[in-house]
Amino acid sequence: MKPIRAWAAVWCLSITGAALAQGRPHVHGVAQLDIAIETGKITLQLETPLDSLLGFERAPRGVAETRRVETAVAALKAAGVLFRFTPTAGCAVASVDLSSAALKLGSPGPAEQREGHADLDATYVFNCTDVARATEVDVGLFDAFIRMQSLKVEVATAKGQFKRDLKRPSKRVSLVR
Repeated sequence: MKPIRAWAAVWCLSITGAALAQGRPHVHGVAQLDIAIETGKITLQLETPLDSLLGFERAPRGVAETRRVETAVAALKAAGVLFRFTPTAGCAVASVDLSSAALKLGSPGPAEQREGHADLDATYVFNCTDVARATEVDVGLFDAFIRMQSLKVEVATAKGQFKRDLKRPSKRVSLVR
């Protein structure tokens, strides 16, 4: 019965997240992080304005901006540095997917770049040997991106959904109620 509840929570979070993404405000310095915990794995979905990562919201212009994008993309791909779960959970990075129309990454939706605002969406999947022991995650986004000031976090588990707010300089998100 528990795997079904976990799946239902993940499904609800993904449906709710897709619906909210259409109406979420685009606020510089603020990112959305959705965390879905299910049997054997944890999926994180990050949505952030490019300005929070780069200081601009368009394709890079010139060598300096191209380097800034390359540095940001490398940091975003380093999932094991950005997200560190309770060690006894035995979580390891399974996949990282980045998507941004302005940066020509992944396969972004056609409505992603609207009204001059550009975002980056990232999906991280961690396989865990004992996901029940994942009681918290240390988030390294504030260390990697100085323009990011806060995270709106939504967590979905087999036991329900809840929200957390993480503000600089805090790094730790509890994954239990």
